[in-house]
Amino acid sequence: MITFVDLFCGGGLGARGAVTAGARPILAVDAWDIATATYKSNFPTAEIQCSPIENIDPWELADSYRPDVLLTSPECTSHSIARGAKPGCEQSKETAIGIIPWIEAMEPRWLIVENVNRMKKWGRHIELVSAIESYGYTVNDLFLNAADFGVAQSRKRMFLICDREGTVISREDLISLHKRGSKPARSIIDWTGKYKSRPLYTENRAQATIDRAERAIKELGRKKDFIIVYYGSDYAGGWQSLDAPLRTVTTLDRFGLVTWEGNTPYLRMLQPPELLKAMGAGAKHQLPHGSRRDKVKLCGNGVCSPVMEMIFKKIILIESEEMELAS
Repeated sequence: MITFVDLFCGGGLGARGAVTAGARPILAVDAWDIATATYKSNFPTAEIQCSPIENIDPWELADSYRPDVLLTSPECTSHSIARGAKPGCEQSKETAIGIIPWIEAMEPRWLIVENVNRMKKWGRHIELVSAIESYGYTVNDLFLNAADFGVAQSRKRMFLICDREGTVISREDLISLHKRGSKPARSIIDWTGKYKSRPLYTENRAQATIDRAERAIKELGRKKDFIIVYYGSDYAGGWQSLDAPLRTVTTLDRFGLVTWEGNTPYLRMLQPPELLKAMGAGAKHQLPHGSRRDKVKLCGNGVCSPVMEMIFKKIILIESEEMELAS
């Protein structure tokens, strides 16, 4: 079975995809205790360390952990447009460079680096790729949208899929492996009435929220459900249709669902189980730790499980074919 070490592991959403494909996590590291507790609850056989990676000596771990794959999702806050106009933190960006000692110590055949696409505009991105190549890796630099993998979310991310044996992997190779159709945002909504809504027009409702809703109502007509979108750069009036994939889940409470009782619109925020479903994690994955805000953050920091599932599925297929040829 393919094994992997998971750096910046978060709540294990990427790992869920890898495990679904048939891989096994042997070590996971994250600096946030809620994330590592969540990971441990979902993957109890993995060793978990709650620490920034720069505080760990990978050489001390290398004798015990020799993974086939080093899976990494360096901190993306300073690369993302979701941070708005705030200046980027170079230390945050350089968590990506921090993976280099782990490559050197553990010598995995495969390396995966996931991050927001704007990371490519970081001045040291070329340096990172060159450093990876210096260890003998072929770097496949891919831009993948989770919506193309049957996820009910438009989430565009950069993936460096790197192989010491020189394998070339394309976006089309990965998309061809999955058999799932596209999914709209309405597919993640809990329609049971479990989560209570309040009337849209209330005394304390922010005018900006009402403006977003009224733009949607003007476009769709009354008695049509839709989603209000808060935060981030917005060019669609601050709302979206339920018939399109959900826009990118972030670490902040971003989505409000507007429904109708008669001619009266009601509003509630999407809840963590709905956001988890938008990450494609499946029913097996749980978020048993932390506050509601923590659980939203875990989803926003995660990797969509089906995308990682196809990456690992491709790796497993390649290694299986190599074994067949060798025998």
